[in-house]
Amino acid sequence: MTPTTASSGPEAAAPEVEAEPAEAATVFGDRLPLVRRYASDLAEHGVVLGLIGPLEPPRLWSRHVLNSGLLAPFVPEGATVADVGSGAGLPGMVLAAARPDVAVTLIEPMERRVAWLEEERVRLGLENVTVERSRAEDAPAGRFDVVTARAVGALRGLLPVTAPLARPGGRLALMKGASVEAELAKAEKVVRRLGLVDVRVEIAGRGMASLETRVLLATLPV
Repeated sequence: MTPTTASSGPEAAAPEVEAEPAEAATVFGDRLPLVRRYASDLAEHGVVLGLIGPLEPPRLWSRHVLNSGLLAPFVPEGATVADVGSGAGLPGMVLAAARPDVAVTLIEPMERRVAWLEEERVRLGLENVTVERSRAEDAPAGRFDVVTARAVGALRGLLPVTAPLARPGGRLALMKGASVEAELAKAEKVVRRLGLVDVRVEIAGRGMASLETRVLLATLPV
C-alpha cells in the first residue's frame, strides 16, 4: 500500500501513514483489499474527525488495523458480535470486513463517531454490520454470542458493562494490553459476582513478534 497522509489543518505537517506490513496478507487473506480500503479511509479522515489521535497514522496498521484483525480466531463461525465503545470501528469494523460470516453490532454513544461508522459501513458495503448509538449500559441485554471491546477501560469497570450484553453461555473476548493479568487480579470479585467461567488470557498473533496482543476470554453462565 502506498503511504498516504492525513491532514490535521491547512498549515500543519501531515504525518505519514504507516505502509501496509507484510503480515497483513497473513492476517486477512483474501479479505485484505476490503480491509485496505478501511485503513485508507481511516487514514484520510481519522485525525480530522477525532477518531484517532494525531500520533497514530505512523502506526495505523500495526497498532490498530492488524491488532483488531487478530481477534478473528476467537470468534466462532456465524457468531453475533457486539463491539462496545467501537469508536472508529476498532475492532468491530475490521472484524466484520475480515469475517463476512459474523454479524457485528457496533455500539458507540458519540454522535460524530456513529455518523462515521454508518458512512463507512455503506462505503465498504458491509451488510453484516449494524451501527447502534448507545452506551453499553443502556443497550438491550442478552443478545450476542460474543462481546468485545478494545481500549475502553480496566476490567473491573469493563466486565459489568460488557457481560450483560452476552447471551447465556456466550463469550467475552476483550482486547487488552500487557497489564491484563494485574487488571484481572483486581477484578476477581467482579468475575465471581458475574459468574464468569473459563476465564483466561490468550495471546493473539503469537509468533508475529511486535504484533502479539492479549485477549481476555470468559464465558457467561448458562
